[in-house]
Amino acid sequence: MNLILLFLSIVLVNNVITSQFMGICPFLGVSKKVDTAIGMGAAVTFVLTLASFITYFVQKLLEITNNQFLQTIAFILVIASIVQFVEMVIQKTSPSLYQALGVFLPLITTNCAVLGIALVNVQNNYNLVETMVNGFGAGIGFTLSIVLFAGIRERLELADIPESFKGFPATMIAASLMSIAFLGFSGLINL
Repeated sequence: MNLILLFLSIVLVNNVITSQFMGICPFLGVSKKVDTAIGMGAAVTFVLTLASFITYFVQKLLEITNNQFLQTIAFILVIASIVQFVEMVIQKTSPSLYQALGVFLPLITTNCAVLGIALVNVQNNYNLVETMVNGFGAGIGFTLSIVLFAGIRERLELADIPESFKGFPATMIAASLMSIAFLGFSGLINL
């Protein structure tokens, strides 16, 4: 499989947020400002890439020992460990970003996009390189979506819209229109 097509597919066509609807919680919760959206996107990209790498080997170990029934639990433990590491690094290196991300940073552990991509990698029987490309591409797609949406939400704050649409209704309308926009990429790549 062409790695560039795999990357473009997960970023644009099969975007974890706009097409697969995974990771919606941080998408809606951390997308009020572009700065925090970039930070969350970078954190999720790092976690997705590293989790894809490690879960590849965990899956191989589970297959060797014939313990596939432990797959979900093992993957969640790996993801939780990586998120704890990322949380400590962000807290030490960027306290302002750590404060801005708030509760959504540890919630990456329960972000279904991270576990979902790890399971998709296993389901599609990707090799190590394809697993890494898929994990990294999913993170880039997540970052692209959340940053674009944060920009839209910042503009919505300044827009003259009816009072009944301000806040959450306008956010949901913008999110649905953004998903429809990404749907335009659906015929771009057929894998």
